[in-house]
Amino acid sequence: MANLSALRLRGVCKSFGTVRAVDNLDLDVPGGTTCGFIGPSGAGKTTCIRMIMSILFPDVGELSVLGLPSALDAKDRIGYLPEERGVYRRMRVGQFLRYIGQLKGVGEAEAGRRADRLLDELGLPDVTTKRCEDLSKGMLHRVQFVAAVINQPDLLILDEPFSGLDPVSVRRMKDVLAREQQRGATILFSTHVMAQAEELCEHVVMIHNGRKVLDEPMSGLRRQFDPGTIRLQPLELDADPASLSRMAAVASVRPFAEGVEIRLRDGVNPAEAMQQIASHVTPARIEFARITLEDVFVRLVSGGHDEQERAIRANLQDIDVEEPVR
Repeated sequence: MANLSALRLRGVCKSFGTVRAVDNLDLDVPGGTTCGFIGPSGAGKTTCIRMIMSILFPDVGELSVLGLPSALDAKDRIGYLPEERGVYRRMRVGQFLRYIGQLKGVGEAEAGRRADRLLDELGLPDVTTKRCEDLSKGMLHRVQFVAAVINQPDLLILDEPFSGLDPVSVRRMKDVLAREQQRGATILFSTHVMAQAEELCEHVVMIHNGRKVLDEPMSGLRRQFDPGTIRLQPLELDADPASLSRMAAVASVRPFAEGVEIRLRDGVNPAEAMQQIASHVTPARIEFARITLEDVFVRLVSGGHDEQERAIRANLQDIDVEEPVR
């Protein structure tokens, strides 16, 4: 399936009253790849996913899922983790997962074995006999993730899959996703957290106000550098990199990891500025900053307005944390 489109959308539009949530969207996701579907909250990602899943239907345009006209025709081959979490709260976890597995064509015994293995990998080895309503929000989230992958789907659609989870749970889920990738599953990963998409995805599609603004492989983006930003790690521990802000070529200096990030003024020759900075503060390491997805997105949609740029970055970095386990 690696050479075929697992998802194909052409000219898809969806409106709610006067609001155009998805506007003339074209999308191709080749089989066997991991595609990041990214943008700020409210960009139209979830509406698009609901159309792919046949929960909603487009006003205009056409789509295919795993080569079929509708997700309904391929439901046993799809795993879906929606942004709004939901389980049968009065069912016991093991019973719930076996039931979901059977709905997707997995035998009851095999569904039970898969559920036990996945729960253990996700740090939930002792919840099988507990009722879903007795679990914390974060635990329920992981249980629903197990339900999404229990049928070993050809297409796995994840809508903000790490929202509300602690770092250990996120790492465990990423390990399971890595195995799904190796197995050959196509993964559509929707998020407003750009760093997660950079880490996990081979390809990224960005949308803003319902419209696609970027559709590129991550390999190409990773090779790009920002000649207007230099990152410096001083060689000497007592160096004062903040003094670089007094240089004519420098617009701003801010802490970054073990050093500082230096933003150059417009019109400055970046190669000459790098030499001047290195002569002022002896570097252990100095380089042009690599472009990040957040940088790309903000530049595409902010139009260079500082206030708008700050608001967009704040939206992209709005991450919840998991509630304590009860």
